[in-house]
Amino acid sequence: MRVTQSMLSNNFLRNISNSYEKMGKISEQMQTQKKITRPSDDPVVAMKGIAYRTNLAEVQQFKRNFTEAHNWIDNSDAAMDHATKALQRIRELTLQANNGTLEGDQRNAAAKEIEQLRDQLKEIANSKVGDKYIFNGTDTLTAPVGDVTGADPETAQNDKPVKLELAKGVYIQVNSSGKEVFSKDLFKNLNSLIEKLSPDKTSVDLGEDISNLDDSINTLLNERATIGARSNRLELMEDRIDQQEVTATKLMSDNEDADMEKVIMDLITQESVQRASLGMGARIIQPTLLDFLR
Repeated sequence: MRVTQSMLSNNFLRNISNSYEKMGKISEQMQTQKKITRPSDDPVVAMKGIAYRTNLAEVQQFKRNFTEAHNWIDNSDAAMDHATKALQRIRELTLQANNGTLEGDQRNAAAKEIEQLRDQLKEIANSKVGDKYIFNGTDTLTAPVGDVTGADPETAQNDKPVKLELAKGVYIQVNSSGKEVFSKDLFKNLNSLIEKLSPDKTSVDLGEDISNLDDSINTLLNERATIGARSNRLELMEDRIDQQEVTATKLMSDNEDADMEKVIMDLITQESVQRASLGMGARIIQPTLLDFLR
């Protein structure tokens, strides 16, 4: 087979072009710090990267759900703390009235204060997180408590649980039942108590009212205990999700990120090969007759 000068030149140029292409890929890896810049570079790495990114996005969504869950639970607990204090103050006033230590004007003043505390309980029952009512089940756009001054107080009827997905397939309830905590009976009993504290009713027995208040306070305390248990569980689950995020990020990094030490070594090696190729090409492609005729 006869090897011509043009064959040598064409082969040399083709190999030099391939060498530049390799250097271009190495340069991209250094600039992006990624093993690949397009799926065709390594389909296996690309497919694994999609799976790892999907997993990481899922974990990050769970973390956002934890923020929402803490918001619900913390606000619910704070609201019920204020409600407990209000009921305890009402109980204190009721005990004073039942012991006969309050005179007519004082009983009237106590009734007025209880009216204000009743209205405060209504405001607490209508607490919101953002634009959502937290004590009306899944009907978060409707106030759970309306007019409470009448014989038939308007109170929450929706007690369906609000659940958030905080892990794969794990849903946790984040709301409290306003139907139980701020029940219609609670406001009925308060209205009855206010009526019994009229200045002219000095001999009315308030023992049943005190018992009703104790029941309402216990209901609040039990619900707060439930919320506390949920909050503890959230903290444990959140620690686990944080660890999963670290693991998912590491897997994605190991799969996609370039080993910069190796990339630098590859670049140095390819530069040496390039220089050697250019030097060899200069020796192989000998001067032609035209070079001597100039």
